[in-house]
Amino acid sequence: MSQDRLLQMVVSVLLMGGFRVSERFSMRPRSFDLIARKHETLLIIKVVSHIDSVSEETARDMDHISRYLKGAPLIVGERARDAELERGAAYLRYGIYAVSVSTLYDAFVDQIPPLVYASPGGLYVNINGPSLRGERERRNLSLGDLGTLLGVSRRTISKYESGMGTTLDIALKIEKIFDAAMVMSIDLLRYESHFEEEPEAEGKVPMNFLEKIGMKLHTMHRAPFQALIEFSDHTILAGYGTSQKVVKRAALIGNISQVTGTHAMCVLTDYSKQKRIGSTLVIGEEQLQSLADGEELIDMIDKS
Repeated sequence: MSQDRLLQMVVSVLLMGGFRVSERFSMRPRSFDLIARKHETLLIIKVVSHIDSVSEETARDMDHISRYLKGAPLIVGERARDAELERGAAYLRYGIYAVSVSTLYDAFVDQIPPLVYASPGGLYVNINGPSLRGERERRNLSLGDLGTLLGVSRRTISKYESGMGTTLDIALKIEKIFDAAMVMSIDLLRYESHFEEEPEAEGKVPMNFLEKIGMKLHTMHRAPFQALIEFSDHTILAGYGTSQKVVKRAALIGNISQVTGTHAMCVLTDYSKQKRIGSTLVIGEEQLQSLADGEELIDMIDKS
């Protein structure tokens, strides 16, 4: 399937699921393709044919964008290694969930989350450890007794009860023994980062003068916005550079800001006034440097 076709299918699924979807970011390199929002749920989505093509650098950028926007990163693809992604299964790429379009549909349209996850050696499921322990004790079975019934060691049973995953075959045997549901579904919105708080610096975006008026800058390397700026309870997605470089991004940054509920700004090094492109404030760097505080900038973005 072509990249464009795959992307169109992802957008269609998200729209059917009630999400508002941003315009596609088509410039290269890019860390994500779409951002989608439904109520308080925000997804930062990378669409690729082969999930193994997602690099650590891309995953790191997705991680940081998700953290600052309070969303969850998600990869949607077709294949991993030499096989197609299984429907109903979640895969991991640098700690980020990756799923097929079919699994995406099941999770966000039909509200049927995936149950199995891929790991070296095959597909596995998560057992509800406290429920397993409760059912075992209620039937007066020792760890060894249950281990014998399942053909595993008592230590393995103890690990299941502590949260270790198991094969689907073992999980089905457990559910048959206790006549109870024991498999836990996978929450694609639950994301725990394993990257450091900030990416390794490759040079600050040349807007560090904003830090003097109480703003915090986060550099983005593969996003349509070069910086994500935090001030009080406000977030600004910002582009920076010459008119030729930045203006063509202004409308897209504004569109993304509308989906994410943030502000949008483009700072031009060769422009001395201010104007608006869509919902994005376009302002000359010299004028921006004359501001006295962060509230003045927020007011300017809101009123211009």
